[in-house]
Order: sequence, then C-alpha cells, then structure tokens
Amino acid sequence: MTQARTPDHPINPLFTDRWSPRAFTGEAIPEAALLSTLEAARWAPSAYNLQPWRFIYARRDTASWLPIFDTLVEFNQGWAKRAAALVVIVSAKQAVFPGAADAAPNAWHSFDCGAAWASLAFQATLSGWSAHGMAGFDADRLRQAVAVPDAYAIEAVVAIGKRGDKGVLPEGLQARETPNGRLPLVQLAAEGRFSFSA
Repeated sequence: MTQARTPDHPINPLFTDRWSPRAFTGEAIPEAALLSTLEAARWAPSAYNLQPWRFIYARRDTASWLPIFDTLVEFNQGWAKRAAALVVIVSAKQAVFPGAADAAPNAWHSFDCGAAWASLAFQATLSGWSAHGMAGFDADRLRQAVAVPDAYAIEAVVAIGKRGDKGVLPEGLQARETPNGRLPLVQLAAEGRFSFSA
C-alpha cells in the first residue's frame, strides 16, 4: 500500500487493504479467477434471501468486452482500458416474497446489491486483484448493449485488474492513485438516535 490507513477500532486488515485503483497492468484474468469473485458475490446476504443481483461480465480481448466498454464515459474509458474484466451489476426491482403468489416491488434490491459488490471487491483483494466500481456510464446504451430487461436496475460497472504503476495514468490522475481515508467513526455512528450534523 502506498498510504497508511489506520482504523479507529481493531478490524481485519482486508478492510483497509481494499481500495479502488485506476492503474492496471493489462494482465489478463483467468476465467476461473473472475468467477471466484462472482462466487463470493453470490454468497452476500440479502433480504428474504431473494438474491436480486445479476452479473454480466466480459474479459478484455473477447467479443463481450466492447459492448460494455463503449458505454463507459470517456474519463473511465481512459483508465479502464487496461482492466482485465468489466462486470455489470444489475438487480431485480421486484420479487416474489415468502407466502406471496405474485411479484411485488423489492425496496431492498439496491441495498442487497451493494452487499454483493462489497463481497466481490473483498474477494478480488484476497485473490491479488483489484476492483473499481463505476457510476460513469450511459445506462440506456448499456441496457441495450447487454440486453438488460426493464425489470432490472443497472447498479454499477466494475473494472477488475491487477494493480499497476500509476505512471500509466494521465498526470492529473496519478496524484489521486492512492488509498483514501474515511470519516472518523464518531461522525458516522451514534447510539440511540440520529445525531449527525448536515
């Protein structure tokens, strides 16, 4: 790591070691390694065990890559071109809840998808890869490019790759290529009632 990240309370180093680099080596990811990150995501917790997440993946230099890559904003294309894989994370907006016969809106689909994304990112870190989630993409084009039905929300696109030298990035991004910090826990957690400043 290029910067110390010190937790306020004891935690496993995995949580501070994981970060979202943009500099990748361009090394290809074996399909088995990519599927292991998705396997970890599959085991994330979800409301009523509904598992609303779905993953559409593409490894670089395959026919599946360009349809996803082309929907990224230009800024993200500039660095994600060296990623080994792109994963589109989508979530089912409705579900058939226990005891029901028909589908109904699932208010927790995005929350649950966030748990799956975190599991993916942690597994990537444990396996020597890095994952960087992106919101910078054309959602309408992406929906069409990978045939996502309207019943699913597109949550994010994730770039996965081996962390590389920041010198491959434009000068303006090189200074940002370091793990960032977090707000102190006392600003994020309160006992009993909401007591946070705006």
